[in-house]
Amino acid sequence: MERIFTKEKKIKSLLSKHQFFDSLIQKRKKSISIDDLEIIDLKKKKLMIKDKIIKIASS
Repeated sequence: MERIFTKEKKIKSLLSKHQFFDSLIQKRKKSISIDDLEIIDLKKKKLMIKDKIIKIASS
């Protein structure tokens, strides 16, 4: 039972980080000076978090 709660907490934490990166990407895209490399880096981090969420959810 405790393992399920830990798993849910990890997923919630990762979802929060995923949402943070998503909003950060949107803000960067709207800025006057767009740094493509920074946006690519943020998207990679967001994708890695998504992969972690999928891995935890499927275990």
